[in-house]
Amino acid sequence: MKRILLATMALTAVSVTAYAQEGDPLVAGVEGSFPPWAYVESGEFKGIAIDAMRAIAADQGLNVEFRELPWPSLIPALSKGHIDLLVTGLNVTAERAEVLDFTIPWWENDDEILVASDSDKNAVTALCCGATVGAQSGATQHTWLQQNLVDSGVDITLRGYEDYVTAVEDLGIGRLDAVVTSTDTAESLISKGRDLKIVGTIQQNQPQALAVQEGDPNNLLEKLNKGIMNIYKNGKWAEIVHRYTPEATIRAIPTAMPDYVDSYQEPIPGYPG
Repeated sequence: MKRILLATMALTAVSVTAYAQEGDPLVAGVEGSFPPWAYVESGEFKGIAIDAMRAIAADQGLNVEFRELPWPSLIPALSKGHIDLLVTGLNVTAERAEVLDFTIPWWENDDEILVASDSDKNAVTALCCGATVGAQSGATQHTWLQQNLVDSGVDITLRGYEDYVTAVEDLGIGRLDAVVTSTDTAESLISKGRDLKIVGTIQQNQPQALAVQEGDPNNLLEKLNKGIMNIYKNGKWAEIVHRYTPEATIRAIPTAMPDYVDSYQEPIPGYPG
C-alpha cells in the first residue's frame, strides 16, 4: 500500500508539473471574415495567419486557442489585455505601434480597387465623381481613402463596414460603386467566384505582422519571432501561403521593418538580425 501511495503521489506530481508548464492557453483574437488570412468556415478557423500560428505554436511549444471578435474590437481588446495576441492580416502602422508591439513582418501588401465585373468604372472613376466607395472601418484602406480623398475634397461617399464580405455583397447589389481592399483579399474573393474585377492598384508596400500587447507582458515576441523564422526557413510558411494563394510569390522574411516600431529596434527579440 505504501508503494502504491508513493507511486500515485509521483504521478500526481508529474501531472501537476506538466499542467503548470503548459499553463493556460494563449488567446489569439481573430477576425472571422478576412480571407485568405483569417476566416471561419463551417465553424473552423482557417487562413494563412491561422495555419501559420498553429505551425509557430507547434514549433515553440505554445498552447493557443482562437477567439473570433469583430474587427473594430480586436485592437482595443489586445491593448487592454483581454486577449494575448492578434492573428490576422494585420498591417503595421505608426498609429497601431503606439498601442501594440509587432512581431517581425512576414508579408507586404498593396491595395486593390474592386468593382462589379460588369461595371464600366476604371481606376479613376471608381474613386471620384460621386462614386460610393466601401472599405472596412478602422482598416488602413478606410484611413487612406479618408485622408487622401475625402479630406482632400474628392467627390466620393465613403462607407465603412464591419467586414469586407458585407462590403462586397453591397457592391454586388449596386449599393457601392467600388470597394478598396488588400491585394490578397481581393484575389481571394475573385478566386472564390465573386462577380468582381480589379481595376486599379494603390501601391502601399504595407508590412503585415502578428501583434501582442504593448510592452509584451507575456514575453511572447521572442518565441513568435523564432517561430516565424523557423517556419520560413523550413518551407512550412511557403506551403501554408500556397495552400490559400497558389500563385503568390513568397517574400523574404522579415519584410521591411519601419523605424517607428519599437519592437523592431535592435536587439529584436528572437531575431538574430
